[in-house]
Amino acid sequence: MRIIAFGDIHERTENIEKIKDLSRADCVIITGDLTNVGGIDKAKLVLENVRRHNSNLHAQAGNFDQKKVQDYLTELHINLHANGFLIENAGIFGVGGSNYTPFNTPIEYSEEEINNFIYQGFTKVKNAALKIFVTHAPPFDTSVDVVSGGHHVGSKAVRSFIEEHQPQVCITGHIHEATGRDTIGQTIVINPGMLKNGGYVEILIDAKDIKAELKRI
Repeated sequence: MRIIAFGDIHERTENIEKIKDLSRADCVIITGDLTNVGGIDKAKLVLENVRRHNSNLHAQAGNFDQKKVQDYLTELHINLHANGFLIENAGIFGVGGSNYTPFNTPIEYSEEEINNFIYQGFTKVKNAALKIFVTHAPPFDTSVDVVSGGHHVGSKAVRSFIEEHQPQVCITGHIHEATGRDTIGQTIVINPGMLKNGGYVEILIDAKDIKAELKRI
């Protein structure tokens, strides 16, 4: 099984068609920030662009999407936020938005709220052999949550969950300048950065194993 994941689109969709094997993927994941403080109309354009290449799609809103985008994704039955889906032997679950920022963006949560959302999704997939955790805000104190000033700004709730439950893969985003890969215990954590800069993640799954790589178009 092949999964392609990317995020931080911010309405810049020109690189979607350049993603290798996008049309062949069994599932496509958008990690958040479809829009640039946009609503349903802007999110719909992004989703339509992706679906021209692959209709097997799951997504969640990021902190730069309006809250109505979250409801729209739920209406489409593709929302990963506080939710989980089983695809063959893999459980995919997520949490959108972000922990609090200095910028008062549309979807921000307390760490307690983030923790509650995580477990709402996790309970739906906890018996899956392999688990993919999709979180817009990266785990705190990693190489993928560092802003340009050198400060770690990720979510402590996300990190605590990973430390305790060790999902095989965590796909994240939010911090555009922190593109890269890290590990927490046995969990692979990847932030592909903004899609306009060409980053995405390819996940390959067989009966017992999962591999995740940071790719560029």
